[in-house]
Amino acid sequence: MHKAKLPRTAKTVYSAPALEKGFDIIELLAAAPDGLTSTEIAQRLKRSLSEIFRILVVMERRGWLHKNSETDRYSVSYHVLEHAFRATPVQGLSVLAAPVMYGLALATEQSCHMALISSSNIIIVLQQDSPGHSGFSVRLGDKCNTVTSCSSHVLLAFSDQATQEKLLAAARSMASALEIRKLRDRLKLILRRGYESKPSSRHVGVHDVSYPIFGSDGRIRAALTIPFLSVIDGTQRADIEQARKTLADAAQKISRGLGWIPPLS
Repeated sequence: MHKAKLPRTAKTVYSAPALEKGFDIIELLAAAPDGLTSTEIAQRLKRSLSEIFRILVVMERRGWLHKNSETDRYSVSYHVLEHAFRATPVQGLSVLAAPVMYGLALATEQSCHMALISSSNIIIVLQQDSPGHSGFSVRLGDKCNTVTSCSSHVLLAFSDQATQEKLLAAARSMASALEIRKLRDRLKLILRRGYESKPSSRHVGVHDVSYPIFGSDGRIRAALTIPFLSVIDGTQRADIEQARKTLADAAQKISRGLGWIPPLS
């Protein structure tokens, strides 16, 4: 006589309280650029100081947190960013792209940065400063505005439909239905001409230009962007059209390095 099989139940939910508290601390500090004291961390996480004290000590000892000796404020260390890059395909992309971006910055005397899709967000993963007297830079790890940023437009335009719809759905909290419709029309234009070029949506005097970077499978991997700054003293090394062409060459060089083969025209 065979025993009746028991029906499958939902997956067991495992608990690791100390690990979850560690993640909570990192996520909290990521939104606190000036850092927080242990008391402030406990208060914001609605936990007692005794609950998180040992976790803070261990995370500092392992290099995941940095404690300012003068203010006793904790902040997330670059150790987190370093390991995140090493554990994801971003590391390989960064190694390949960094020298190309350095050459791009030298040729144009403009800064440049690279962004990619992470879940339902678009984040900056690489930045190269301008070698000139002035330049425009962004912070690693910053999120791009999905609806308005130049990098986001390129990543949306060249993504598959499922990814595009996922990003647009997440962006509906920050844009009206009309803005989303206009964005869809803009994405069609970008897809036809192969790049985005528009005045910055945040900064006066900055004109953003962005090109896609493709992988060996033909799918978009990242967007390479120049926030172009014009100067008025006659020392401009490249005008915006020259910078655009140099940017296009740089994006294609990185794509080829990833195994991408341009389609036959």
